[in-house]
Amino acid sequence: MTVVPLLPCASIEDMLAFYTALGFEPTYRQSKPNPYLAMRRGDINLGFFGMPGFNPADSYGSCIITAPDTAELHHAFTDGLRSLYGKVPLAGIPRMTRPRPRRNAEGLAGFSVVDPGGNWLRIYPEAAEADPPPLGGKLAQALDNAVVLADSRGDPAQAAKILDGALSRITDAPAVERVEALAYRAELAFTLEDPERAAAVLAELDGVRLEAPDRELLADTLATVEELRGS
Repeated sequence: MTVVPLLPCASIEDMLAFYTALGFEPTYRQSKPNPYLAMRRGDINLGFFGMPGFNPADSYGSCIITAPDTAELHHAFTDGLRSLYGKVPLAGIPRMTRPRPRRNAEGLAGFSVVDPGGNWLRIYPEAAEADPPPLGGKLAQALDNAVVLADSRGDPAQAAKILDGALSRITDAPAVERVEALAYRAELAFTLEDPERAAAVLAELDGVRLEAPDRELLADTLATVEELRGS
């Protein structure tokens, strides 16, 4: 049995270019009488139908995809987006987040792709059970809440407010927690197209002192920060 979600878009040509970059292949395509495109990548099957006058910003299209290795899939998508756009888009439509454990998904490390039709692909690892992530300190908990708001509910502005408040109040958090929170706040600033706030957060990140073990623990986060600096 195969189930194929049907997602709206303004242009099937835009969807074809985008999903081809992500490693999908077209399995069916028609322009008339109704624009329709079917794409497949391994066991992932997606269908798209064109709607005249459709505004991707108004889309409620969404689907959940489970993958054996979300990191591997994210790396493949990252390479494809860089080849298509020259970078991984963090703001506007389309865009992609990076894998993070999500408190509202029992700690599964998911990421999201918003395609040119405004449809959300919510990607999680295949797992029967997952342990909830440790709560950590108050700043880590604020970060967890912000991730849920921005990456799951699509409200980066409210997520930014939560993190700004927590970062100003909680000044005694461990360096690792502060770097994680600041890195995500910088990413949110790019998503919200606020370069001044992004620059200020990145400057604050530079002032956080990290020992060698902390830098090793934060290797992926610090690599993301460097990518943000080049955006």
